[in-house]
Amino acid sequence: MGGSAVITVRVPRELKEAMDRYSAMVNWSEEIRNFIVRRIAELRREEVLNKLNSIIDRLPESLPGSVSSS
Repeated sequence: MGGSAVITVRVPRELKEAMDRYSAMVNWSEEIRNFIVRRIAELRREEVLNKLNSIIDRLPESLPGSVSSS
């Protein structure tokens, strides 16, 4: 990844207070970054699977007797 950008997320005050309570143990920025990376990878996999399924759906069906099992 080259460079970086800033995003802002609003959370309920109670959640922010809980995050502050555990900030010595958890790097929240890193946790959120890792979640976003994993989620994007998941969405890309879904996108590829959808494209593959679309291609498979457009393939012609085999004629009877054109495929044999051993």
